Amino acid sequence: MKQQHKVPFGIMGIMMAIGIVYGDIGTSPLYVMKAIVNGLPKGLQANPDYIIGAISCIIWTLTLQTTIKYVIVTLRADNKGEGGILSLFALIRKKYRWAYIIAIIGASTLLADGIITPSITVISAIEGLNVLVPSIPIIPVTLAIIIAIFLIQPLGTARLGKPFGRIMFLWFTMIGILGIFALIHYPLIIKAFNPVYAIKLLISAPDIFVILGAVFLCTTGAEALYSDLGHCGLHNIRVSWIYVKSTLILNYLGQGAWVITHPNNIVPDINPFFTIMPGWFSFIGVAMATMAAIIASQALISGSFTIISEAISLDLWPNIKIKYPTEIKGQMFIPQINYTLMVLCVFIVLTFGSSSNMEAAYGLSITITMLMTTLLLFIYFFFMQRPLWFSIPLILFFVTIESSFFIANMFKFAHGGWVTILIAGCIFCLMYIWYNGRRIKNHCATYVPIAPTIECLEKISVDESIPKFATHLVYVTRAKYPDDMESKISYSLINKQPKRADTYWFVYLHRSDEPYHFKYTVNTFVPQKMFRLDIYSGFKQGVHMDKFVHLICKEMEETGQVDLMSRYPSLREKNIEGDFRFVVVERIARNLDLPAIKRTLLFLYYLIKKYSTSDTQILDLDPSVVTLEYVPLRFSQLAGQTESRDSI
Repeated sequence: MKQQHKVPFGIMGIMMAIGIVYGDIGTSPLYVMKAIVNGLPKGLQANPDYIIGAISCIIWTLTLQTTIKYVIVTLRADNKGEGGILSLFALIRKKYRWAYIIAIIGASTLLADGIITPSITVISAIEGLNVLVPSIPIIPVTLAIIIAIFLIQPLGTARLGKPFGRIMFLWFTMIGILGIFALIHYPLIIKAFNPVYAIKLLISAPDIFVILGAVFLCTTGAEALYSDLGHCGLHNIRVSWIYVKSTLILNYLGQGAWVITHPNNIVPDINPFFTIMPGWFSFIGVAMATMAAIIASQALISGSFTIISEAISLDLWPNIKIKYPTEIKGQMFIPQINYTLMVLCVFIVLTFGSSSNMEAAYGLSITITMLMTTLLLFIYFFFMQRPLWFSIPLILFFVTIESSFFIANMFKFAHGGWVTILIAGCIFCLMYIWYNGRRIKNHCATYVPIAPTIECLEKISVDESIPKFATHLVYVTRAKYPDDMESKISYSLINKQPKRADTYWFVYLHRSDEPYHFKYTVNTFVPQKMFRLDIYSGFKQGVHMDKFVHLICKEMEETGQVDLMSRYPSLREKNIEGDFRFVVVERIARNLDLPAIKRTLLFLYYLIKKYSTSDTQILDLDPSVVTLEYVPLRFSQLAGQTESRDSI
């Protein structure tokens, strides 16, 4: 099979980007103008100056925040094709490790935003359908659709992106045409392209922070756009954005024109998006809105998978199983995250009950994400030695815009914004504990030369006074260099309980960016007795450690490098293969004289690890042939020894 790990640029790639990336930002017309109108004082809701100013704010927010910051500038900061705030941190972490705090704040708030996005988009569409068909129960239908969205995620973003892309292309075409027909009735609405009207609104409007909070909703999908870079590719996103932005602006102009020309039709909870549709088209338009809302959830869901995958690789999240439905590494499915998001989305729908209530909570957490991305972007510019005359004004400009939106959205805290902040706070605590607890533990991970251990094992293997532990004894090592060994493995083999075996194996796994890549190298320490295997496995292969080891051992047996037959005479004469035993060594903390904060972090780290995916599960080892051993963390090692060189 042809190996591929980049998203191809072309019509199919562009359509996939439209289907995956722009669901969130593309369905914002469903609720943005409604939130703005409801945020204006009665009597000013159809005032031309205010409406033109609000539309101007939307146009320039999409231009400055989404187009310039994300599509033009931030998408350049990719980590081997992957995007998102954690990819940005990965580019600078070797020099600026302390920036992990900024990264995990941004990642936590983005994940929290991913919980409310599917809820508000789907329920907004169903409320529009309820106007036409009042008998439709809003909450049950919304819950059914949300659950269905999450249940189809195992198909993968590539398979979802193809039909989604066609539907979203029709969606954007539809909202653009509807906008054109609506704005014809008030052509002066195009004055909104003049930023002066936005400035006038910001200066003169009452409750300006309420309006700013509503305007910000038009760009909430920008961060997900960056996170989905690995799913869809840079060029596909940039080209498709030209069309997407054009249709969005046309629709906002059309909604604004309708509001100005129908002042007597402004009632509480009026949604201009549905009212600009001709009567004969209403059912089709609402059905399209429902499908678009379903697809809108995809951007945040796939973005959440990317964040968790990157967090695992950066030691910010416990190891969990990741599946790759396609041959593109950036397109993944993480079952635990998928179904956790599903449960939380159901909770949000049941808690808030309507899109109007969700609007009051929506947007606060994502402003924090955007601010954190901006700060990391500045550090990245500094790391890449960009001229300060360029980076400082640019970053200050975006910080000013995003700080204004943040202040505006803080008014939402008491009206439901606290829910997403609470969820983000829990995610932040988990990431902070895991990262720092692992660092404390890894300060104990020392590496020793393997030669003395090999010499000792040669004698142990023939010492019949020691009970035989296994015919083939396998340790998975994290030592990058063949001449090294973790001290914990040496301790397990010799000090804790001398382990006599006929053959010793030390296995190191390299994960490859190629989907089906598989090769291995063998270092022979003692012929027929002691080996190190370096396995190079593609991401589509998964991790099946015992399967890999048995496959390699069989090939080595064919070339005469090893004898796999049992050493027990009664079994050997029957040509029965010798047993394999895998040993997983875990360090535990006992009686360590550490500061209270570090001791607490280490305790919480082990508590999280206890309830997360075990090493046996991650390595896909048969539990019946695994021995789990514990060795103590040593305080002497904590007092200034080398830090782990783990790369798995």
